[in-house]
Amino acid sequence: MSRRLTLRPLRIAVLTGVAAGALLVPATAAFATDPTPTPGATDLTPEGKEALAKKKAEDARTSKEAEARKAEAAKAASGKDYPRGGVAAGEAPAQDDNNTGTLIGSATGALLLAGAGTYVLRRRTAGRRDG
Repeated sequence: MSRRLTLRPLRIAVLTGVAAGALLVPATAAFATDPTPTPGATDLTPEGKEALAKKKAEDARTSKEAEARKAEAAKAASGKDYPRGGVAAGEAPAQDDNNTGTLIGSATGALLLAGAGTYVLRRRTAGRRDG
């Protein structure tokens, strides 16, 4: 048995592993983004959190009032009643993308690659036995 024949299964295994890795790399992006925040060293005290929440609520209220005034001014200037956009205009609300398609596609590709590799190896083995 020559040295070349003994290295062939190893070469096939390495090439199959590289191809599977190339298919699975996009799936790692789905796990790389972690939306949960980690606690920092500069966390606020409960009093600071309350003050920050009050300030945010006040800022939100003033910005909503300003937007309402701008909308009323624009409505009065144009004289037409159009929806302002977003869901009010009939668009679907934005959905959170959880990369499920990426995971399913990568898993499907890996399974197809594994199946094709198994089929090729079985054909080669059968071909060697036959002749």
